[in-house]
Amino acid sequence: SYGTQLDGVYAHLFPKNVGRTVFDAVVDPTSDELQADLGQAKGFQQALEHAMEYCRDKYAANCPTGGSADEGNRRIADLLKKLETEPAPTKSARKLGSDLALTGIAASLYDEKTWDYLVQSLGELRQRGTGNNLLAIADAYSGRGADGHYNNTDAAHTAISCADTSRRYTVAEMRAQEPAFRSASPVFGPSMAKGLLVCTDWPVRGASDKPQVAAEGAAPILVVGNTGDPATPVEGAKRMADALGRGVGVNLTVKGEGHGVYGSNACATKAVDAFLVDGTAPADGTVCS
Repeated sequence: SYGTQLDGVYAHLFPKNVGRTVFDAVVDPTSDELQADLGQAKGFQQALEHAMEYCRDKYAANCPTGGSADEGNRRIADLLKKLETEPAPTKSARKLGSDLALTGIAASLYDEKTWDYLVQSLGELRQRGTGNNLLAIADAYSGRGADGHYNNTDAAHTAISCADTSRRYTVAEMRAQEPAFRSASPVFGPSMAKGLLVCTDWPVRGASDKPQVAAEGAAPILVVGNTGDPATPVEGAKRMADALGRGVGVNLTVKGEGHGVYGSNACATKAVDAFLVDGTAPADGTVCS
């Protein structure tokens, strides 16, 4: 994720210091904030629909998102709308509102192995009207401890993101983009559109719209993208490899699900290990299934 952007900038600044380096789940350095956020909306929607297909195939009539993507999108949208005015009770004193539910759903899409938890969580909400599972997933994603205190992940993310980008969107500009976000994702789009305003009133100017990652003279960098990645869509890996420069960026595409592939895809893991251990990079454009 963001580490690939950091390393791309490092390679740009200090190309001769780069050794055997791998970028996994890659930020697109050619996209501005709007393009990146729209890409994420599409990525999360794609991952959700893949998870709904899995649910349909494995759970059949017991699948809480029904038999099609359209039905699943409608059911989830209805659940979220209801939670806006009627938050779901949990076994704690807290309730699950639409924002927390959406966070829990999104967090469940980072790894194919957590799709069953998503199915169970949506089933709990539809059948029993309680939000215990989704609340637990949202808390884990947001860094909330058992004592009710949060770590500084969200605060750090805001500070660092607003330092990285110089763009500051107005409410009117955000409203104008809402249809595009809704088209990209009927489930996540409306919330992600509002995310354009995160830096609007930030008191410090940002650096630039896009990072500089061209790294002429650096050693080869293996850049790995996953076709089902919700958070960093696969197109970003190819664009990063191209932006690093000829002879530097080596693109490896994985046909799979989830955010990141090392350790979860045998083909990609073997290629990464061979590169890091022996210095043998796969051919640029290699595809792993």
